Amino acid sequence: MNNEALKKDSIASAHLRVARPTDRLEEVQAFYCDALGFKVLGGFKDHDGFDGVMLGHEGAQYHLEFTTRAGHHEASAPSPEHLLVFYLPDLSQWQAAIERLESQGFSAVEAFNPYWDIKGRTYEDPDGNRVVIQNASWPTE
Repeated sequence: MNNEALKKDSIASAHLRVARPTDRLEEVQAFYCDALGFKVLGGFKDHDGFDGVMLGHEGAQYHLEFTTRAGHHEASAPSPEHLLVFYLPDLSQWQAAIERLESQGFSAVEAFNPYWDIKGRTYEDPDGNRVVIQNASWPTE
């Protein structure tokens, strides 16, 4: 599909929500807000039995939603290859993101795919979902 066709394709300009269930709503919110700098964009309590929070950055074309349901247990993360990857090509911004994560007590883990360890660092949120902070631009260099 060429660039002109992408501009006309509604999915190309869609806002993306990544939704994940959790048993650790407060801990997960702290990880993404305190350690990654996300902001609370919205949330809800007891909506048909669900509590949830939307986290992101004003003006970004994506946000994350985490939900929990009383009395329902969620399984842990699917696999170490299920990733959220944030590309930060500016070295000082990348280093600041790493320092922020580590100042909140999170340590990098070895990536399942060694590619992510070349120019990035991988961290696990409280549910075991992995987040890569990659010092590269997208499309990749």
